[in-house]
Amino acid sequence: MDLKALRIALLCKCALQIMSPCLNSLNMLLQKGTKESVSHKQSVRVDVRMGHTLFGVLGLFSLNILLDCGHAQDVPRLVLTVSPSWPSPGDSVTLTCTVGPPSAGWRFFWLKTVPQQSNTNYYSGELLPGSTTGTEQDSYILHGQTHTAGYGCRAGRGDPVIYTPYSGVKFVWSGGVNPAASLTVSPQRLQHFSGESLSLSCEGNSTEWRVMRADEDGFVSSCSSWGRVNRSTCNTDDRARSGVYWCESATQTSNAANITIHSGDVILVSSVHPVTEGHSVTLGCKLRTENLLYNVDFYKNDQLLPNGVRGELLLSAVTKSHEGFYKCRGRTSPRGLDTLTSAESWLSVKDPEEAASSFVFVVLLVVGLVSGVLLIILLLLFLCRYRRSKASGLSRSQRTNQSPATDHMTNQGQAPDGHYASLLPGDSCLYETIGGSEEPEQGTNDEPETSVYQNVKMETTAEGGKHLHGQNQGNG
Repeated sequence: MDLKALRIALLCKCALQIMSPCLNSLNMLLQKGTKESVSHKQSVRVDVRMGHTLFGVLGLFSLNILLDCGHAQDVPRLVLTVSPSWPSPGDSVTLTCTVGPPSAGWRFFWLKTVPQQSNTNYYSGELLPGSTTGTEQDSYILHGQTHTAGYGCRAGRGDPVIYTPYSGVKFVWSGGVNPAASLTVSPQRLQHFSGESLSLSCEGNSTEWRVMRADEDGFVSSCSSWGRVNRSTCNTDDRARSGVYWCESATQTSNAANITIHSGDVILVSSVHPVTEGHSVTLGCKLRTENLLYNVDFYKNDQLLPNGVRGELLLSAVTKSHEGFYKCRGRTSPRGLDTLTSAESWLSVKDPEEAASSFVFVVLLVVGLVSGVLLIILLLLFLCRYRRSKASGLSRSQRTNQSPATDHMTNQGQAPDGHYASLLPGDSCLYETIGGSEEPEQGTNDEPETSVYQNVKMETTAEGGKHLHGQNQGNG
């Protein structure tokens, strides 16, 4: 039974318990009215009428509650489960949608959640492939799951189709680091003491990150509900709670971190991110009052492990067999400390191919950026060279075309008084009269100088590409 149905059942029970004394009182009131003397007949009649009116109101109220209780029991309820919830990268995940109470004829619709930017605590849904008309099976298999994502389901039957309410959102978690979206936890460990402040930062291909948390009861909320937001960073102060933390934007979801807030005096120090197979990892045991607790034992899946040295456990050349729940326990209790057993944390091991693929992605990203910059520089050099050659050719052409015209004007247009006379009609020149200097030698030898300037402007388009625009300006 879900929480809503339980509340309705309790309401029905309380209503019946409240109504029982009222009905008994009304019954006594009616009996009292029939035993009154004739002298008080009018007063008794009024009391009886009031009793009947109150009885009728309570009767309608109780009938409404009973009808609501019966209707609530008939409304189908959906429960979505995911298995496994923490898969290894590339593994298949099975979604199962259960209808209660069980009945036949349902078709199931499967959705992937999409964050709503207008409301940080709600999601919209997109139908998964093959789910447009629904599936007869109450399960759906996700192949090659690699990133953290949320899912939901809905059922419908009949003609026209009558749909059930949506199920709650269930997440499939991934601890692997995605270069396009990553969560950083500071201090860098999975376990923290109660009252300790945490800093959670988001990095990747987005400018609108938000830090999310799913607590141990499955309630999902954003940092704005329990922390202080500073751009892409969330500071919890002393209000951190155990749960799964991750970053998300409209299009990206980061790795998830299953953080445990421990009220005891000892915590396990372990890696936030999965350990690459073949690498080594060191586990530690930390006290509230000291950096490390030295006289301790380490456990994996509640089995005592050997070789704990000075409060640390070294796992060299880890393999998939090292995955499991780890914890530490102090052998002796320092003064004032009683609880010396840490909580458990899962140690995840990832394949080298996954790490290699992440490294290749980063290398390709860097190479792409460098290649783009070099291409832009080459285009600019080529354009500048082309403009210079074009400007040089234009300048030579203008000198060649203007020299004969200048000589013609000098020989034919000069008057004896030292002024240039008007040209005859029919000449192609637009000048009417040109005033000369009293020293004609200086006026006939000057040639126009032409300078060509090139302005290059770079614009970045919305797709991230770059275009070059040229504009010529002439000065004479």
